[in-house]
Amino acid sequence: MTPATSPIGASGVAHRSQSSEGVSSLSSSPSNSLETQSQSLSRSQSMDIDSVSCEKSMSQVDVDSGIENMEVDESDRREKRSLTDKEPPSGSEVSEEQALQLVCKIFRVSWKDRDRDVIFLTSFSEQFKQNPKEVFSDFKDLIGQILMEVLMMSTHSRDENPFASLTATSQPIAAAARSPDRNLILNTGSNPGTSPIFCNVGSFGSSSLSSLYGTSPASSNHFSSHVPMTGSSVTPPASSLTITSVPSISVSPHLTAASPSGVQPSSPSVGGSAGASACDSCSDHFSIETCKETEMLNYLIECFDRVGIEERKAPKMCSQPAVSQLLSNIRSQCISHAALVLQGSLTQPRSLQQQSLLVPYMLCRNLPFGFIQELVRTTHQDEEMFKQIFIPILQGLALASKECSLDSDNFKYPLMALGELCEIKFGKTHPICSLVVSLPLWLPKPVSPGAGRELQRLSYLGAFFSLSVFAEDDIKVVEKYFSGPAITLENTRVVSQSLQHYLESARQELFKILHSILLNGETREAALSYMAAVVDANMKKAQMQTDDRMVSTDGFMLNFLWVLQQLSTKIKLETVDPTYIFHPRCRITVPMDETRVKATMEDVTGWMAELYRDQSPCSEPKFPTECFFLTLHAHHLSILPSCRRYIRRLRAIRELNRTVEDLKNNESQWKESPLATRHREMLKRCKTQLKKLVRCKACADAGLLDENFLRRCLNFYGMVIQLLLRILDPAYPNIVLPLNPDVPKMFAALPEFYVEDVAEFLFFIVQYSPQVLYEPCTQDIVMFLVVMLCNQNYIRNPYLVAKLVEVMFMTNPAVQPRTQKFFEMIENHPLSTKLLVPSLMKFYTDVEHTGATSEFYDKFTIRYHISTIFKSLWQNIAHHGTFMEEFNSGKQFVRYINMLINDTTFLLDESLESLKRIHEVQEEMKNKEQWDLLPRDQQQARQSQLAQDERVSRSYLALATETVDMFHILTKQVQKPFLRPELGPRLAAMLNFNLQQLCGPKCRDLKVENPEKYGFEPKKLLDQLTDIYLQLDCARFAKAIADDQRSYSKELFEEVISKMRKAGIKSTIAIEKFKLLAEKVEEIVAKNARAEIDYSDAPDEFRDPLMDTLMTDPVRLPSGTIMDRSIILRHLLNSSTDPFNRQTLTENMLEPVPELKEQIQAWMRDKQNTDH
Repeated sequence: MTPATSPIGASGVAHRSQSSEGVSSLSSSPSNSLETQSQSLSRSQSMDIDSVSCEKSMSQVDVDSGIENMEVDESDRREKRSLTDKEPPSGSEVSEEQALQLVCKIFRVSWKDRDRDVIFLTSFSEQFKQNPKEVFSDFKDLIGQILMEVLMMSTHSRDENPFASLTATSQPIAAAARSPDRNLILNTGSNPGTSPIFCNVGSFGSSSLSSLYGTSPASSNHFSSHVPMTGSSVTPPASSLTITSVPSISVSPHLTAASPSGVQPSSPSVGGSAGASACDSCSDHFSIETCKETEMLNYLIECFDRVGIEERKAPKMCSQPAVSQLLSNIRSQCISHAALVLQGSLTQPRSLQQQSLLVPYMLCRNLPFGFIQELVRTTHQDEEMFKQIFIPILQGLALASKECSLDSDNFKYPLMALGELCEIKFGKTHPICSLVVSLPLWLPKPVSPGAGRELQRLSYLGAFFSLSVFAEDDIKVVEKYFSGPAITLENTRVVSQSLQHYLESARQELFKILHSILLNGETREAALSYMAAVVDANMKKAQMQTDDRMVSTDGFMLNFLWVLQQLSTKIKLETVDPTYIFHPRCRITVPMDETRVKATMEDVTGWMAELYRDQSPCSEPKFPTECFFLTLHAHHLSILPSCRRYIRRLRAIRELNRTVEDLKNNESQWKESPLATRHREMLKRCKTQLKKLVRCKACADAGLLDENFLRRCLNFYGMVIQLLLRILDPAYPNIVLPLNPDVPKMFAALPEFYVEDVAEFLFFIVQYSPQVLYEPCTQDIVMFLVVMLCNQNYIRNPYLVAKLVEVMFMTNPAVQPRTQKFFEMIENHPLSTKLLVPSLMKFYTDVEHTGATSEFYDKFTIRYHISTIFKSLWQNIAHHGTFMEEFNSGKQFVRYINMLINDTTFLLDESLESLKRIHEVQEEMKNKEQWDLLPRDQQQARQSQLAQDERVSRSYLALATETVDMFHILTKQVQKPFLRPELGPRLAAMLNFNLQQLCGPKCRDLKVENPEKYGFEPKKLLDQLTDIYLQLDCARFAKAIADDQRSYSKELFEEVISKMRKAGIKSTIAIEKFKLLAEKVEEIVAKNARAEIDYSDAPDEFRDPLMDTLMTDPVRLPSGTIMDRSIILRHLLNSSTDPFNRQTLTENMLEPVPELKEQIQAWMRDKQNTDH
């Protein structure tokens, strides 16, 4: 590989053979005279770079920053060694005449003969005729004189263009691909009607001349082409060429401008290193300013490029020291004069607000190898000149990036250009990086409440980070790729993969840019400040309701997150300080009122004062720590808000689908009504909105459901989990449960979202991308879920525990079959077999009171999740022993049963009542004559109520079915706890009531159309209820059934037996057992009737103050109130408080009152004797 053909190296180090002599004082000041500046060309200052030390520095790791420096490409090293080690060829040295011929050939000049292939130097011709020996002192002087005369000819010639005499063989460097109208065209390589495919591109080192001579190497970067390349070139007729003046340059990819030079162009090879790719139907144009400076710049770039051509054509000759030095001088002088041209020193001074003439060349990616690097090397030590040249370049690239979109592949050119600029390095300095952070708009101060959106719109990097596939960020993407008449699932998948490839490529370039700025010691602080500013300015994105105009877009934040993830990849957790967010120099703003995992605001304040009391002065936070926590907070503000938006959109699509279906299904009812027009308009609007949302979802699928990206997120959360587990127990990974009852203060003081985000992200990928779940970090995720669920006292917010439960519920194979392996890892984890079941059972009862206004309804969903988990755990033999221990342990299980009874009672009652209302409306609608007589508003009200009842019944029946299933399972395994005095009568009453609903005289009211639509299975429900009767069959339970005077009747049990026989619900043996139970119950009822005694006249001191019934076992509460033991125990099953003063109350705080008990029993005996 030769220097002129290899692409720009990753390190950006200037080419060895480039001149060490540059212009020492090229000033951009307009006051400097042309003579002074031209004289400066002959003066030089040494700017040699030690290639060995430079190479070493490139491969070293910056210990302070924790960032690994980018390696120099091995091919570049081999290239440098090969150039250094070449021996001069045998034979005579190059003569002065041959050297002059080489100079003339490269500069395309002559002072002997006029010819259309060269520029004739009149003054040189006269000088050589008069005294050839005094024309130049050395070749460096000659080169400077030639360049200055050529440029002056261009400057002073108004009517005549000195470059017009050059033929097409000079191959103008400006043409990436020329069309006959001489517009500068950049072909995109993607047909508008197809999915995006990257075209082959070169780098700053790719020359159109290389393409012409067939020596251009294939690009090896990640933008490699998928399009076959051709080698043809077309030379348009010279007569068709014209020059159009352009007053100012625009870098918009949709504009064109005339070619800058008057030479006859010829198209380079399609798909060559100039960056064009085969495409007949689509091309995007970068304009280039037509002016004197452009003509001169074209000429200088071509001369610079011809040096490389000569080196490739005659490598042995060019390796001779004299020739090598000559070529180095030519390169150096071309760069020096290009610097003068770019400043306007030879024509008219250019302001920083003007677009740089170099930007179109960089966007077209067809500058010769080393040109930009040498320009940076030559100018970066002169601050004013460096700014004068490169600030317009940076501004031009930002402007070009703002105009780009992912609807074509033009977006990559500004990114690649800036990335390669930032990677240019001399010693330990990245000059462009230093210049970028010195720009006024590097980190502008916010001037409005919308700091996040403002930072995206105004900051220099904002335009580059704003590339997005989301429809709400960039409508062009959805219009191009997802607006076809028929979007098939396969087409959407292919396009999504291509867009994800686009994003991945763009993000890699963004990483290169930010990584280079961080590598540069003097700009690292500015880079970290920018990263922290993005996080702080977008804190509102974490809110449930966010004004999108105030914050950065999802696309911007996800790009930012991807870059931070890459920066965090090699961070070792041992180097991360977990106390960083409490550090006085923490860059991230964490409000004191931020909800913490366990601690209150006062706890956090006190602990922070204690933490840093003995640490003065505080050590400076290291880069790994800062980068880790910036990445963690970036996840909170990017991926999770995007996931929530995605779920909201899916919900909206479902709602619209339901509305459209309802309108279509009921069209026969409204098409003749006065509201027909309104309904048709609504149907049309809903369809339009639905189509729009589906297209937006397709874009979101591409941007969010990228498996590689989600895996990166999961792996980072794996690191977060490791950090949390280390805080919980320093013995990690050898954690022993239960944990210490005292919660570590550091863990308690962490923001709650550190744990909540993990649960929320897991919940999302389990639903929408479960294949991502299996990564090396999965073991840590499983351990974290088990540890948190088994130590719920470590978390203050019960809804956060509920989220962790919901994650486990979602991974249940009954819910998500694709996560069966993950659920098995949880249930078989060594830490879960002993503590998971009792912990979930405790949470089942504790969730009765969460403190939220919606706690009554929330508990049903949470308990539904736990019941589903219990059913799966029961099938695992490893958990059987734990279940049986809980069944027989007493108090905890009794509370659990009590909650089951409460829930089943409420849910079945609500479900069956809603079914009755559904039955009523359906019967009314069947009678069409009567229905039509109802007023229109009454019909609508009834239909609205019907829809509401259908939703309620579906939801409640699902929950009720789950609780009845649990009863069925539990009563089969254990009976004793169900027969306790505080539970048995209530359970019997609940079962009797529901039997009455299913088989009583009003059971016909439950008959609805399509009962399976609501999940109503009356036969299965009756079978399970009667099973529970049989599983609890004993004398005590029979007495509890008989004592229920509200629902029990002999006729009810006879009707149940009759229905079971008719429907074949149970076997004959089972029906006979149930019949025997009914007979035992009836005997007890008869016995009770004979022995019934009226105790209603009992003295007040013998009555329970809560239920006003005769006490049988009085106990005294701490408040002094005396109650019946069975009644207060039943209350305590629901709430551990004194019913009279709401103070904490437990069973062991109850004090028996034996004296009162004896008095009550004596009174009852007297009453019995009196009555008989």
